[in-house]
Amino acid sequence: MRHIELSDADFILELLNTADWKKYIGDRGLDSISKTEDYLNSIIIPHYQKFGFGFYIVEARSDRTRLGICGLIKRDGLEDVDIGYGFLPLYYGKGYAMEAAQAILEHGFKAHGLKRLVAITVKNNHASISLLKKLGMSHEKMVKLPDDDTELMLFAIESND
Repeated sequence: MRHIELSDADFILELLNTADWKKYIGDRGLDSISKTEDYLNSIIIPHYQKFGFGFYIVEARSDRTRLGICGLIKRDGLEDVDIGYGFLPLYYGKGYAMEAAQAILEHGFKAHGLKRLVAITVKNNHASISLLKKLGMSHEKMVKLPDDDTELMLFAIESND
């Protein structure tokens, strides 16, 4: 995993425009490389400087093919840091999301000293719910983020340290 860079705009544009991303996470209105670069410069890249973490490109070890993203984000409306992920459909069901999410949980707890991490998902995203449970996260409550009427399931896990 590595930081997302401007040179990843083509990949981010493709990922954020997949049917599942739009269905389960939401449409970011990105329809060009320039809009995607603006999104990266204004939202994704500054997160690294502000918090010391963010979303990371998940690459295959063998050939560095970009598979998806996974990382930590401090969202408005959530008390705790949130783990998030998304992969291209070609890489579903191959264990990449689980491997990346486990590494990000460990990174959050060990490298950043976080005591608790949360994750949010819509009720009908059964694959994501299953992955969160496999990570050891427990459903706590339903929440809504600011300026969004969608009810989301909030999962949480505490550090073992």
